[in-house]
Amino acid sequence: MRYIIIGAGAVGGTVGGRLAQAGREVVLVARGQHLAALAERGLKLRVPEGESTYRLPAVEGPDPLGELRADDVLLLAVKTQDTVAALEAWGEAPVAGGGTAAERLPLVCLQNGVESQRLALRRFRHVYGVCVWLPSTFVEPGVVSAAGTPLTGILHLGRYPHGTGTARRIAADLAAARFEVPVVPDVARWQYAKLLGNLGNALEAVSGPVDSEQAMALYARVRAEGEAVLDAAGIAYASAEEQKEARADKVTLVPLDGSPRGGGSSWQSLVRGTGTIEADHLNGEIVLLGRLHGTPTPLNELLQRLANRFAREHRPAGSLPVAELVRLAEEAVGAVDR
Repeated sequence: MRYIIIGAGAVGGTVGGRLAQAGREVVLVARGQHLAALAERGLKLRVPEGESTYRLPAVEGPDPLGELRADDVLLLAVKTQDTVAALEAWGEAPVAGGGTAAERLPLVCLQNGVESQRLALRRFRHVYGVCVWLPSTFVEPGVVSAAGTPLTGILHLGRYPHGTGTARRIAADLAAARFEVPVVPDVARWQYAKLLGNLGNALEAVSGPVDSEQAMALYARVRAEGEAVLDAAGIAYASAEEQKEARADKVTLVPLDGSPRGGGSSWQSLVRGTGTIEADHLNGEIVLLGRLHGTPTPLNELLQRLANRFAREHRPAGSLPVAELVRLAEEAVGAVDR
């Protein structure tokens, strides 16, 4: 199978580089300066065992590839806010032998949250979800890093909304590329568990690392809101014990020369000044479910609003003091109680 990585940033670039290292055929999809760097110098992947460069086909969209192949797999690794544009660009791409990508090819959502696969299923027949546990960083155009060892990451994979389909074939290739890939019939259960962890992304993005007593206490309250909402909605999610057992010590982070890891995906969006952030599909997912099921979510609403404001106004990542964020949180909760 050939893997077309739609969104070859931190996660997509890491997966694409590792697949290429394992001898699989890979096409990278990117835009702007990143695309130019990939085309000119190749993809540089920094991992604990060293830096490697992979000269891979790099395109902005499907047109340069002509007809897609019947054995192509589309790995969607853009941020959720960019999903619709990617689906529109690739869904109607013709496939050799007849039909379109949306009709014939598997689309694997390698993303945070749960919204992208729902959006994809409106257009694509064969949709797969992934619970992504892959610490990685977009260093600069053409360069990504992943500090995990001995495994690069753990990717729970399954067909959406349920089942496995051809997931085992995809999983075998990813397993050869230094990932552990449990194939599960209930991938959404793992993704909702990851979503609870991702509720701290906005907190980190606006106020810095969640390592102080104040920050950790606030995150615990934000997560408790999320758990209450999922429980009210009757949505199952993997327990903390299951996640700990699945990860164990399989992915240990090590410092990488020239690749400081400043923060998670939302932090990186602010640092890069992209102008957008995925908070609407992380904290915003909890807010949506809370409104649907009558459960208040003032803390997640606050973080969603602040993260979007920081992205829109290009404010520096981590520039809101934690004490000020806690004060705003208390005001938000108090407004609900009144």
